[in-house]
Formats: sequence, C-alpha cells, structure tokens
Amino acid sequence: MKGKQVSILIGVALLVAGGLAACGKSTSSTSKSNQLATNQSVKLSAKSEVTTLDVSKAADSTSLTMLYHTQEGLYRLGKNEKLINAMATKTTVSNGGKTYVFKLRQNNHWNDGKAVTANDFVYSWRRTVNPKTASEYAYLMAGLKNYRAIQKGNLAPNQLGVQAVNKNTLKVTLSKPVAYFKLLLAFPTFFPQEQSVVEKNGSSNGYSSNQTAYDGPFTMTKWQGTNQSWVLKKNTKFWDKKAITLDKMNFQVVADPSTGLSLYQKHELDATTLDGTQVANLKNNQDMKTFVGGTTYYMQMNQKKVKALRNLKVRQALSMAIDKQQLAKSVLRDGSKAPMGFVSQNLSRNPKTKADFAKDAYVKDGVTYDLKQAKTLMKAGLKASGQKSLNLTLLADDTSVTKTVAQYIQAELQKLPNVKVTINTLPYKTRLSRSNAGNFELVLSSWGADFADPINFLSLMSTGNTNNNGDFSDAKYDGYVKDSENKDANKPAARYQDLVNAEKRLMTQQGVVPLYQPATVEMWNSKVSGYVWNPAGMSRGYQWMKVEK
Repeated sequence: MKGKQVSILIGVALLVAGGLAACGKSTSSTSKSNQLATNQSVKLSAKSEVTTLDVSKAADSTSLTMLYHTQEGLYRLGKNEKLINAMATKTTVSNGGKTYVFKLRQNNHWNDGKAVTANDFVYSWRRTVNPKTASEYAYLMAGLKNYRAIQKGNLAPNQLGVQAVNKNTLKVTLSKPVAYFKLLLAFPTFFPQEQSVVEKNGSSNGYSSNQTAYDGPFTMTKWQGTNQSWVLKKNTKFWDKKAITLDKMNFQVVADPSTGLSLYQKHELDATTLDGTQVANLKNNQDMKTFVGGTTYYMQMNQKKVKALRNLKVRQALSMAIDKQQLAKSVLRDGSKAPMGFVSQNLSRNPKTKADFAKDAYVKDGVTYDLKQAKTLMKAGLKASGQKSLNLTLLADDTSVTKTVAQYIQAELQKLPNVKVTINTLPYKTRLSRSNAGNFELVLSSWGADFADPINFLSLMSTGNTNNNGDFSDAKYDGYVKDSENKDANKPAARYQDLVNAEKRLMTQQGVVPLYQPATVEMWNSKVSGYVWNPAGMSRGYQWMKVEK
C-alpha cells in the first residue's frame, strides 16, 4: 500500500498497530477477568475522515478499516495472520492451484434482510475490475483469469474468472497459481456488494451511512459523507452476532497527538497514538503499548536521471552514511526500528523453521552504518562516474515527521566528501505525483504491506514496476521474483528461497536504501480486551473487543 497511513487511532482497541501485547508481534488483547461492564461501548479516534464505504472505491486506511468491520468477506484475519472462515465454510483448491471453489454459509444477511449469496461476490468483483469504476485496488485481482484483458478494455467484466455455481457456491479461476491468494480474500476489495442497493444509490453509493448495505459485524450510522464523527453499532442480522460483545463504537477524527493525549487523560478517548516526544515522556507508563511490523520507509535513488547513481559504490556510500539506529532511537523516538532490509520484520516466516523472513534475508552491508567506508566508496564511485562532486535534491512529504527525517538524512549525507543535498518538501499528493513521474533525484517513500507475503514488497522493485520510481533494474533480481510467481508458485520452500535470494540481491545491489520500520505507540484503556492486530493487510481487528469492569 503506497504511503500507507499507519494510524487510525482506534480507541480502546484498534489501530494500525494495536493489541495489548509485545512489540512487533501479531497479537490480541487478553481478558483479565470474565466480568463484563454493563456499558459495552467505546470511544475511538481516527486520524482522517472516512472518504467512502464503496467496496470498489475505498483506498484509504480509515475507509478500509470501517469496511472491514461493517462487511463480511470470505475470510477474516485472526492472530498471526491466521485465516478464519467468514462467509466461506469450505474451500477446495484444484487444477494446480488455479481453481478455487468456496462453499458459502447460508445464514448471513444484508441489513435489509436479504441473504448474502455467491452472486453478490460475482457482482462486486466484476464491478471492481471494470475500468469505468476506476478502482485503485483493482490490481489486487490481477491473478484472476482475464483480469488484464478486462482492464485494457479487450474483454467485458463478465469474462472475469469468477462465477456463481449456485447461490451458495462460488468458483474462482486464476490465470496462474497465486501462493497468497487466500490472504487477499480477507481484504475489503474482495468483499461482496448488494447489487440492488448499489444500483439504486448510483453515484451516491457508499457516500453516507444510509446509502450503504452491510453484512458484517457492525453497521455504520451518523455519517453523512463529510462529518468528523460516526458510530458503528452491532449488526443484529450478522450471522455470528453472538460472538460480538460490543454494542457500539463511537469514532471521532483526532489528527493531533497532543489533542488525542489530552482527550485520553480526560477519559474522553479509550486510546490515542503518541508522537516521539510523548513516547519519551511516558516511557514508564503501563498504558503505553508499542506495535511494529508490515511497513518500511526507504529512500529511492533515480538511476535513470542521475548518472552517478548508476554506480553501485555511490549507492552503497549513500546507504552506509546514514545511521539508521540513531534515526530510529534518537530522532524518531517513537518505537520505530532500524531496518534489516527492504522487506519489513514481522511480516512473513520461513515455512520450515518459522524464522522471520527479514532475518533469513539479512545483508548487513545493505543497511549498516559505516561512515569511513562510505567516504571511501563515494570517492571511488565519483571517480568511476567521471565526477568530482555530487549535488542532489531530496524530495519528501511536508509532514512534520518526514521533514525531520529528511533533515537528518541531509545532515548525514553531507558528511560525505563533495556531496551536497538540498531538501524539497511537497504535499503528499504532489510528492507522489512527482515520484511516479520519475521527477526526482532522491525521494523518501514508504510501503505498507497489503498482505503478509514478501512478494508484496519485492515485486515493487522489479524492472518496469510502476512503484519502482528509481528505475532499479537487475536481471538476477527479476529472475528470482519471476520464479517465485511462476515455476515455484506451488512449492513453498523453493518459493521462499526465491524471495530470500531476491531480497539479498536487492540489498547487495543497493537498489533502495531502507531507512526505518515505523512503529505505532499508543495509550490504551486497560479495561478493553479482545483486540487482534496483524502487521499486514487489514491490521486492525476489533470485532471481538469487550469492555471489562
């Protein structure tokens, strides 16, 4: 997820990072007693407004999180990225991993009382891949048969590889095996839509709480499309309503950490996200919880635009000149970690040993700090490039945190001989547009995983990928990525090794400069339990939360 916003402060238990548990692990809060409070409602906050509840069009973190809890797809994510059956009761995979047949439960209903059926999935997926819908997340369906031809306008959406065999049987055909396909199905883009409601609402579909159909644990009320607050209420027509303890979640937009902490201390919020200064001041407070995983901030170097950046020694020098440990611990001070590589820690594990992928693929020289060696490399790299000096502009977002990171990097890089760095900060959308167009020399980027598999990071740096803004290109790297997606797609151990090899190659060639793995640090109401957090995809799972006495 490009520039994924890792913070929807959710009160007592939701957030891009939350669960009452140890840092950096997929977690759920555990109950301290079996005595529940009479009032099962919580006060939550979000950093930004809901933009839409349209399954096909939602793309921001807040909207997707609301959809995840007001809609029901084939699966949900439990602890440690474990897939839990939702609408699917049985899944059969055949044809070398290219055919999936899902048996659907018959006891879930839309909030108008109509049964949720296989046709609702077919309609939803076809609508999402239709180029006229302009869905930002349609690319997640790229593995489905005929997806690319439909996107190009060469085939009609009804040719997509999805069909309703009957009301309670959904058949999906892929163009090739996709090892992580089931994980994708827990993402809201793959959730069903009630066709009659969508068509009745027309262009207004999903732009207010009463112009949306719901089949999930909660329904939304009191949202008119632009307001700063809304309510999620327990859905009495949800198939598993007995497992839902909360009656209500009251949300309000709180963008400023100082405001959030003040509201938390006044008991007007049940949770709030802290900034670096607050983390330092509250480090011994037992209400403070830290959550890390699934996102990496990194620097891209434009090899197409800047000749010197095509030299490996120059790229390595830029990386080695930046002290990532100091950046995380002394500059950010918010629980962020120095990276082990491009793929974040706590995302994926070795299918045999269960070791963290980031540890298996670790290349020390790709992320280490060694200013003496960096100076030597830069001198040799500039000489090989036929240059005596290097003047670079660093493009960055104009947020306070990113500005601070940019200033730190500027100072670090200018310790190198004959290197000068100028900072250019722009609003996020403008910066993103410039990045995508390749109109930069150095740029600060970020990626939050849409699903818990290393390929979600590594595919970004393949030759020609639209996110590979620095134009990194390496035949060996591309080969490892292609092998993982093709000949080894159905061989877990071989595929894992392909991805490890790709990460190692990317770091050996310094295709990007990983900077830090961000954390979310929050104050939490200790009376709330049952929250589930995962580092990728829909990180926040609060449908099982409860309030204790």
